[in-house]
Amino acid sequence: MEVDDRLDASQAVRTSAKRTAELFGSDYLMVAPSTLPDGSIGVSYRRKVEYDDVKVLPPSLAEKQAKAAAARSKRPRIQPQPDQGQGPQSGSSTALVKRSAPVGADGAGAGAGHARSLIQRPSATPQQRPEWHPPWKLMRVISGHLGWVRALAVEPNNEWFASGAGDRTIKIWNLATGQLRLTLTGHISTVRGLAVSPRHPYLFSCGEDKMVKCWDLETNKVIRHYHGHLSGVYTLALHPQLDVLVTGGRDAVARVWDMRTRANIHVLTGHRGTVADVKCQEADPQVISASLDSHVRLWDLAAGKTMCVLTHHKKGVRSLVLHPREFTFASASTGSIKQWKCPEGAFMQNFEGHNAIINSLAVNEDNVLFSGGDNGSMSFWDWKTGYRFQSLDTTAQPGSLDAEAGIMSATFDRTGLRLIVGEADKTIKIWKPDDEATPETHPIDWKPTLGRQRY
Repeated sequence: MEVDDRLDASQAVRTSAKRTAELFGSDYLMVAPSTLPDGSIGVSYRRKVEYDDVKVLPPSLAEKQAKAAAARSKRPRIQPQPDQGQGPQSGSSTALVKRSAPVGADGAGAGAGHARSLIQRPSATPQQRPEWHPPWKLMRVISGHLGWVRALAVEPNNEWFASGAGDRTIKIWNLATGQLRLTLTGHISTVRGLAVSPRHPYLFSCGEDKMVKCWDLETNKVIRHYHGHLSGVYTLALHPQLDVLVTGGRDAVARVWDMRTRANIHVLTGHRGTVADVKCQEADPQVISASLDSHVRLWDLAAGKTMCVLTHHKKGVRSLVLHPREFTFASASTGSIKQWKCPEGAFMQNFEGHNAIINSLAVNEDNVLFSGGDNGSMSFWDWKTGYRFQSLDTTAQPGSLDAEAGIMSATFDRTGLRLIVGEADKTIKIWKPDDEATPETHPIDWKPTLGRQRY
């Protein structure tokens, strides 16, 4: 009787366990109940309790993975050609390079259907051939300033341009003839930044005297001062749509001003060195700043906070330039020019070869990028490919020191066909494309390289 009771009890336990597995197996078990070893319910239960919450990816990661998978599926795949004498499954091999398999007794390649390349070779990205641009030549030299020409600005109608220099004056020049039209005095130190408003008859200037001035071009007088900077103001920029002015200087901050009320809307803090250049554009990031702390910051203008910090440069960043048609920009430091994509500030490519302290950048709609160095070196680049199609050195004026052969500022006019360069020899030089040059007389000396990738 006792034996029968023990058998009935063990049978009842097995029946209960089986019933439990059938009821709760879908929740706690990873395999079919009939194949479960003893004690696996407890292990599976712990597995469910500890890892059930992380079985599904967060929506943001799942979306990224889906996009990556979609991008991979769009890439063209190399279909290997079936090899003769390799066995019936040789056509299904995914190896880019086929190697002869060991031949078996039957003469067919053993394991030909399972060939895989252990080394994944990167897909060769064909490099874009640079666009041909005519070389640039010197057209005119304008003298008149008594100090280094540190700032340039062209007015919207392309009739005149303004220059600011170390002689504390702002001069207005006729763009077509190079004749002096007007001299504005008011700053008590070097003028470092100029901007002409496209929507108001205003000229804005800033200088090392901590002053930011608004000039009325109808009366040629200062009508507003913007007080707030604690040290010299080195750069300024106007927003293309809003009545907003952005300035930056030695106090390591960029300040956002209401153009009309002179109110200081934001103080953009975060840089640890002199803010050397700021740029404004319509779309986010609406403000981009470069500093001698070697960082470039992209700002949210509405919140007054940093959206992104670009830390790729090793030396102080002295100049920024926005492309007039693309949503891209470039930054320059000592021996380094980098191109970035908005709005996230993704790195695109390097412009390699200009080994100097680069003070100024300028770009026109024809995708010609100009960079000017502290030692008088000048480089012209193709914006799309980073190819340098011309490099030369400026010539200092007679009577100047060799050390005064330096490019301090540069800008293209509104057509992009005239390059205005302010130099340390106190002159303004105007450059233009060579009309007689052709792709035959000045061919592109370009060779694709394996090591250089665009992204």
